[in-house]
Amino acid sequence: MKEKVVIGMSGGVDSSVAAYLLKKQGYDVIGITMQVWQDDEYYKNMESGCCSLSAVDDARMVAYDLGIPYYVIDFKHPFKAKVIDYFIDEYMKGRTPNPCIACNKFLKFDELLKKALELGASYVATGHYATVDKINDRYVLRKSEDDRKDQTYALYSLNQYQLAHTLMPCGEYKKTEIREIAKKIGLSVHNKKDSEEICFIPDNNHGAYINRQVKGKIKSGNFVDKNGKILGKHKGITYYTIGQRKGLGIAFGTPMYVVDINPLENTVVLGCEEDIFKKEFIIKDVNFMPFEILEEPLEVKCKIRYSAKPKSAVISPYGNGEVKVAFHEKERAITKGQSAVFYKGDIMVGGGTIDRLL
Repeated sequence: MKEKVVIGMSGGVDSSVAAYLLKKQGYDVIGITMQVWQDDEYYKNMESGCCSLSAVDDARMVAYDLGIPYYVIDFKHPFKAKVIDYFIDEYMKGRTPNPCIACNKFLKFDELLKKALELGASYVATGHYATVDKINDRYVLRKSEDDRKDQTYALYSLNQYQLAHTLMPCGEYKKTEIREIAKKIGLSVHNKKDSEEICFIPDNNHGAYINRQVKGKIKSGNFVDKNGKILGKHKGITYYTIGQRKGLGIAFGTPMYVVDINPLENTVVLGCEEDIFKKEFIIKDVNFMPFEILEEPLEVKCKIRYSAKPKSAVISPYGNGEVKVAFHEKERAITKGQSAVFYKGDIMVGGGTIDRLL
């Protein structure tokens, strides 16, 4: 009897080819698109992205072409609670969240996995560029064959149970190969553009989006320097992130950067470029894959944002489940709310949320 697998289909080329590869490998494949768009006019006007209605049309067509059953299942309430509300709340606290990590943690590998198991499937699958492996009875993630498309950074929160029930067939291919496969088998999405913005904010204006959602709670405040001297007015803390230079709406004789955001005083601290370089910080909500708990200092390569290059660092236990990260050299714009993710060679060791700088 074929093992059943549920694949999350976004209407893009990666999940589409992943469905094809799994069927070719002999799995009984079921395609599911998570309906996450919300009940307001903003989402009805969305034309692209994995939260759009057009994504459903593309996914349904691919499922038809592949000859697999396909369903659209309502996940809008957990998506709002676990992704959208978290995203807004973090920005209101002066932090910069990563909603894709939250979506992976709470939706794709939690809610969707539960639904897959309810349907009698052994696995949930996605089009992520990563590979599940097993070392010394522990499941781990290896970096993708295509280093430029590697998505392990956004998957560090997966636990052992989730990894045991996860398939990621695209991790063994380069993106160009995935597109070639899609074209060869006649999928109309073979040249579909990758979605790069936050899926539920297609215009990429997160400040304006949050302002609409919280209805006037975002207030103008002061730009200040490190000593508290008022430099001018900002339009609301949710419009800014650490290291930002452009879009401040205020001119100085020298380049100025966002150094810190203080939600209690509603201030945005500005400084020179040197001020945004730091070495040490603390992470919380930590998850490791090759081992359960970090018991002693470990030399790793560390990424502090999805697009960052991994840099040498030492991670150490800090108490209360937290971990201290110390780069060998100062790193630019270490940002609270973002994630720090660690690597040893091509193995993703784990990661956590950046909580505070030292």
